[in-house]
Amino acid sequence: MNITILGAGAWGTALAIALAERHAVVLWGRNASAMRAAAARREHVAYLPGFTLPDHLGLDTDLAASVAHAGKDGLLIVASSVAGLRPLLLQLRQLPSCRLPNIVWLCKGLEEGSALLPHQILREVFGDAVPGAALSGPSFAQEVAQGLPCALAVASDDAALRERVVAAVHGGAIRVYSSDDVVGVEVGGAVKNILAIATGASDGLGLGLNARAALITRGLAEITRLGVALGARAETFMGLAGMGDLILTCTGDLSRNRRVGLGLAEGKSLDAIVAELGHVAEGVRCAEAVRALAQRLGIEMPITAAVAGVLFDGHSTRDMVIQLLARTPREETA
Repeated sequence: MNITILGAGAWGTALAIALAERHAVVLWGRNASAMRAAAARREHVAYLPGFTLPDHLGLDTDLAASVAHAGKDGLLIVASSVAGLRPLLLQLRQLPSCRLPNIVWLCKGLEEGSALLPHQILREVFGDAVPGAALSGPSFAQEVAQGLPCALAVASDDAALRERVVAAVHGGAIRVYSSDDVVGVEVGGAVKNILAIATGASDGLGLGLNARAALITRGLAEITRLGVALGARAETFMGLAGMGDLILTCTGDLSRNRRVGLGLAEGKSLDAIVAELGHVAEGVRCAEAVRALAQRLGIEMPITAAVAGVLFDGHSTRDMVIQLLARTPREETA
């Protein structure tokens, strides 16, 4: 199958490496100098150093040519951040004589300002003209590039597109499960990043494994409350895009969002932490949007609110802990 991946960050590059073993893959990036360097060295030093790019993996900076490679029967996979999703979709819409068979997105989060999920952004740009699917789940880019096993979930209202994504991505060390609960898969992928900041801060403060387990468990309850309010099915959050991704991001040392929490616990400024990461930590951008959305819907999300307080309201990580411990006892099912 012809596959084009739009976005040459760590995750886009890792997936391109994995899929190039079985498909004709083109990886598009907007940074011409970085892509030339990657092509010359067969290594994307800027975002995924230490991993060899297969000789048969195409690298391109021509958006129209890259999209044309996928064709009407291939896959177009968008590997941008949520912030970059709308601008890239608008670029795609402006391509002359370009037929987009489908769009699969890897980004996890809510758009700043609008608080829209990725499928809602796609609908605003293209209406119902272009089928779309979310590909999510517990997956660190470095491990995927290394060929280690992982399992993902693809969600779409379009059954044929789900089947096409499974046919393309499932294989080798990657398993893919399908779902029609797009909202549930997207909410799980978005909110888990915020909770990873909380668990990183807790671990950085030395609060112990009991506290980490409590944050993950009660965080899952927050994800579920928000998701169900937006129309998702509660059982989705017990799967890969919910509990699976939450556990990985909250506990894995490769998690950028967890590292934000660890840095906050050390007393570092958010700007310094982000500069050290050198990559997008979606939980930072997402926290304010989710807090505002929860308030608008009348949903209690105390961990999310506490994280947003640290990131944007000048609260300390100690304040966050005190705020959460001072909450009134309640039924666990609530």
